[in-house]
Amino acid sequence: MTGAVSSSGTRSRAFRDWAIWTVGFVSFPLGGVLGGAVAGPVDDLTAAAVGGLLTGLVIGIGQALAARGRLSAVRWIPATAVGMAVGLALGASVVGFRTGLPDLVLMGVLTGIPLGIAQALALPPETRLRWLWALTTPVLWGLGWAVTTLVGVDVEAQYTIFGSTGAITVSALAGVVLYALGRRKS
Repeated sequence: MTGAVSSSGTRSRAFRDWAIWTVGFVSFPLGGVLGGAVAGPVDDLTAAAVGGLLTGLVIGIGQALAARGRLSAVRWIPATAVGMAVGLALGASVVGFRTGLPDLVLMGVLTGIPLGIAQALALPPETRLRWLWALTTPVLWGLGWAVTTLVGVDVEAQYTIFGSTGAITVSALAGVVLYALGRRKS
């Protein structure tokens, strides 16, 4: 009986942590608003880098808060801001700042490469298999742009980040990955 209670409590805690992380998706549109307000549309390298930096800053803050002490804010926030700035500048320039579905998916994947590496390095030192975060992030960011585009968001406005539907998708799936990476071997 003790094992069942313990297992149930662990599952409950894991679900709560995942749900809180997923609700952190709100930092994506908030970051997009700030990035867009300061840098404008992502239509040149400077706008991509500055918009990505500011968007990443807000996302990093939101994710650090949602992680509730499981991530070092001092490491996670700058890693997310810099990774997003480099990634968005790379991705947007490679696709020529175009907004078609294949372009945005590729831009998301390319944004996710430096972002995923930076965040993987910012994970707690005891995190096992941290390289899986670096591999998963580009896939999730490409998916975020695909979902956003397919639900009909006006991506032609050249936002710094995908919309809320993409953000919920990315946050929910990233939460599963983060939980799996954070589990300790018994």
